[in-house]
Amino acid sequence: MSVPVEIRTVRKIYPSSGGPVHAFGPVDLAIDSGRFVSLVGPSGCGKSTLLMMIAGLLDITDGEIAVAGRRVVKPLTDVGIMFQGNVLVDWRDVLGNVMLQIEMRRLRKQDYLPQALDLLASVGLKDFANRYPFELSGGMQQRAAFCRALIHDPPLILMDEPLGALDAMTREQLRTDLERLWMERRKTAVLVTHSIDEAVQLSDEVIVISPRPGVIVRRFEVDLPRPRTMEVRQSATYHRLVDEIKKIFFGYGVL
Repeated sequence: MSVPVEIRTVRKIYPSSGGPVHAFGPVDLAIDSGRFVSLVGPSGCGKSTLLMMIAGLLDITDGEIAVAGRRVVKPLTDVGIMFQGNVLVDWRDVLGNVMLQIEMRRLRKQDYLPQALDLLASVGLKDFANRYPFELSGGMQQRAAFCRALIHDPPLILMDEPLGALDAMTREQLRTDLERLWMERRKTAVLVTHSIDEAVQLSDEVIVISPRPGVIVRRFEVDLPRPRTMEVRQSATYHRLVDEIKKIFFGYGVL
């Protein structure tokens, strides 16, 4: 199961010593169930702010957000969240980190252990279940974080630059893992990224956000076959989409 997300005239203003800072909006946006949507825009445009408001981790100044028809007024519990840092617990092994999600939700560990092991196997970590984070590469740590975000089968997945701190080759590998995991589950997914290529590769739709205060300047449907193999990524359609998005940011002077 996946859920729709509705964003209605949402705006965020931060107080500061120098006066209010208008960070984001107003924005109206509807994300259909089971869609993979990416938000791209320059640093400081409010992409992550919007993601945190969807999750209920940040108050909304104006407007409202609804997930599965329910207004967001507090932190959502039935959501999977990934950040740029993997925030793994150092003193727990990989399996223990994945299962921490289950323990915190007070669910029966034995009911989720097979799924945890299957998830780890699906991202190549089957033989590392009993290793500790310091024994893993950055890419392996982030794969473990993927598994932890998915273990409770959330209908909505929110990702804030989860691949941003990785080297280029590892980032490419994890994009493939992320797309495959999403294709298997077809959850509603929202990704914040600075990478235009990454957004086009992974998404059903790319939403372009302007410099602060961030507003939606254009939405691009990505009508390309999945999985997004190298052949797909070398197609004229793929390159046209990447170039059209880049032109928008050249127009703003941020590229």
